[in-house]
Amino acid sequence: MKIKFLLTLLVVLVSYTASYASFPVKRTVTTATEITTGDTSTTEILTPIASAVGDNLVIGILLWFFLGMLAGHRWYYGKPILWNIVFILTAGGLGVWWIIDLINMITGRF
Repeated sequence: MKIKFLLTLLVVLVSYTASYASFPVKRTVTTATEITTGDTSTTEILTPIASAVGDNLVIGILLWFFLGMLAGHRWYYGKPILWNIVFILTAGGLGVWWIIDLINMITGRF
């Protein structure tokens, strides 16, 4: 019975990964903000990544530190539910995904 359950779980995870990878989402949203200071005018391009960095990064790192193995930071950033559950069941990929998430959060690619 355990083997059937494990094989079923494996098939579900593999099929979910294949279907998720076959529909990539292109993120090309940019917004321009014009800043006028005195006699000069500059335009900054803000990407969604740049706008997500700031207070959200501090909160994300605190959640990563205190609730990291329970995927607290992943729930906060709105990652896919199934991957969050897999993250919890594997204890953050035995700590490997947990460290990778920290690196991605700091570099702004999370």
